[in-house]
Amino acid sequence: MEAWVPDFSALSARMEAKKARFDAFFELLVSYNSRCNLTAVTQPREVRYKHFLDSLAGEFLFPAGARCLEVGSGAGFPSVPLMLLREDLFFTLVESTGKKCAFLETAKRELGLPCEIVCARAEELAKDSARREKYDVVCARAVARLDTLAEYCVPFVRRGGAFVAYKGVDDETACAKKALFALGCGAAEVYRFELPEGFGARTLVAAKKEHMTPPKYPRGNGAERRRPIA
Repeated sequence: MEAWVPDFSALSARMEAKKARFDAFFELLVSYNSRCNLTAVTQPREVRYKHFLDSLAGEFLFPAGARCLEVGSGAGFPSVPLMLLREDLFFTLVESTGKKCAFLETAKRELGLPCEIVCARAEELAKDSARREKYDVVCARAVARLDTLAEYCVPFVRRGGAFVAYKGVDDETACAKKALFALGCGAAEVYRFELPEGFGARTLVAAKKEHMTPPKYPRGNGAERRRPIA
């Protein structure tokens, strides 16, 4: 595991330069939250650290001009903070819940986000040749265990691109090693860090796509969760 300390001071300064846009996203998040239960974190200070800065901590893993896809977008983390900070990134947001898709469409419209929203299940969308192995970076945050999450995400990653997972404090890379290899990735890089002001430990996992994903993945019908690749 690589020791790493994000430059949260620099990230905060860049957020401050775009304060109006981050404030507008916060207001939209809180407004919609009562209708579709987007997040349990709604206090301004908590949202700043647990959602915004946590999302931006992985910014260095997104190359300039990257075409990105996010699995299980939900409330738009990490994608929306990344787009607010980095206008060079284009995201495809994949979310299966209609109400959450409606929120993301509103955020796209009101904030002018460079993205498209696709209301679909990732394991089904990954079979589409127009989407499969087409993205520079595919990411997800708080969706599933790493071995399961890899099967949802890696089929979308182009060869030479990267799978990026935003995780909590637990190191899940050992149990996901076989899954990553089977799906076409090399060894994962793991970055452990602490959010400022005691807001908790986090982990970023990044794996480069080295080979094409076998056509049988993702398996679908819930197999990714019931029987992770082992």
